[in-house]
Amino acid sequence: MHATSDDRRAISRELVELVFQVTGRLREGFTRAAADLELPPAQAQALVSLQGSARMRDLAEILACDASNVTGIVDGLEQRGLLTRQPDPADRRVKHLVLTEEGERRRAALLAQNAQAADEVFDLPERDQLALRDLLKTLVPDGRHGSCGPRP
Repeated sequence: MHATSDDRRAISRELVELVFQVTGRLREGFTRAAADLELPPAQAQALVSLQGSARMRDLAEILACDASNVTGIVDGLEQRGLLTRQPDPADRRVKHLVLTEEGERRRAALLAQNAQAADEVFDLPERDQLALRDLLKTLVPDGRHGSCGPRP
């Protein structure tokens, strides 16, 4: 028996609700981990998004926010001693964001705590975890998926 278009819409609505609930649980875990490290969620997301050196505009793109908003986030991380702005040797107008040793330490702690929270959300038998992973991969365009955690 084939589902009618109304049945498919009802299933889609249920899927949306379930995905939002799971996303909410992941976001809560990430926000708790950020609070444990005394970081606002936006700064925590920027911290986990930085790997190596990145330009301000690259971070804005990763965070899907306006570059002017990134300035405040970066200012906060710099004031906490978690990153530095370094000029690009080829173009001194361009600033690269580089995590400090303390920034790397907090990033690692945040990722570890976030992974533990995700383990609680996805507490399923391995077979089900793999099936869910494979299904979700089919919904991610071009196989692009981050390893940083949820984006608050």
